[in-house]
Amino acid sequence: MYERSIELFNQAVADEMSAVHQYMYFHFHCGDQGYDLLSGLFLRTAIEEMNHVELCAERILFLKGEVEMVASKAVQKILDVEKMLELAGQMEQGSIRDYNIWANECSANADSASRKVFEALVADEERHFDQYDTEMENIRKFGEQYLALQSIERSKNLGAGAGAAI
Repeated sequence: MYERSIELFNQAVADEMSAVHQYMYFHFHCGDQGYDLLSGLFLRTAIEEMNHVELCAERILFLKGEVEMVASKAVQKILDVEKMLELAGQMEQGSIRDYNIWANECSANADSASRKVFEALVADEERHFDQYDTEMENIRKFGEQYLALQSIERSKNLGAGAGAAI
């Protein structure tokens, strides 16, 4: 009865696993470039995406399905911050679109609990998109100075002994 819901949740697991890997890659490289604020944003989002994997896996198991722990895409090796944010925004928009469709599909298949899970995921993904969109707006508005300020702030904190992670 719940085969389609299990299939949709496994696709969500695969997409969320890809997001975790991509955002951790961005986290590492933003940190390496001295952009601690963006690095922290990517880290926090990756952790939230891990929680999404767990939520989907729990629902799959409740429905007596098997959790497929395979990422849907390979990590894209992007080092340019604007391109990172563009890809992150596209990924979030894709998730928002998919989860809305899947919520409706679960509802049409008399699985309202799965619908609610997908609806909750939509709200989180919309917040993630908004955060990435805001960062893109800041870069457009302030240009390279926005990124330079993050790097300078890191240097000041390290010089003052605040000990930002290296």
